[in-house]
Order: sequence, then structure tokens, then C-alpha cells
Amino acid sequence: MDALIAKLKTQIIEQLNLEGVSPDDISPDDSLFGEGLGLDSIDALELIVLLEKNYGLKIENPADGKKIFATIRSIAEYITANGKA
Repeated sequence: MDALIAKLKTQIIEQLNLEGVSPDDISPDDSLFGEGLGLDSIDALELIVLLEKNYGLKIENPADGKKIFATIRSIAEYITANGKA
């Protein structure tokens, strides 16, 4: 799981063009929205695209997105649970 978390950090930084942010700056358990990394709804759409493009996963229920995208660890757990890691 640690390798997947490290890969996700890099992918998220690239996908969202987070200038000045390195993978070491992001804790796998920090909130991605609000107080944590400070992402917004547009960034959430980009994360959905990242999951579809890189892992072949689609989020069928929008209500699940909030739980899945809570932290980098929760994204990694979702990918692992759905067999696409």
C-alpha cells in the first residue's frame, strides 16, 4: 500500500498542477479538501478523471466520492479494494 500511496501523491500533484508541492509535503492521512490540502470541487473532478484514466475505476455513486477522496490513504484503499492497484 505504501508504494501505491507514493504513486498517488505524485499523480495527484501532476494531475492538479500543484506547483511548489512535493510528495513529502503530503501526509497520506491529511484531508484533501478544506483544511488539509485545500482542494476544491474542480479538483475533485480531476481526481475522478485520474481514477478512471489510470486505474479504470468509475465512481458510480457520487455520495461515495466524499468518502473515497477524503485522504490519499482512502483513495489507495478504494483502488486496492476494487482490484485495480
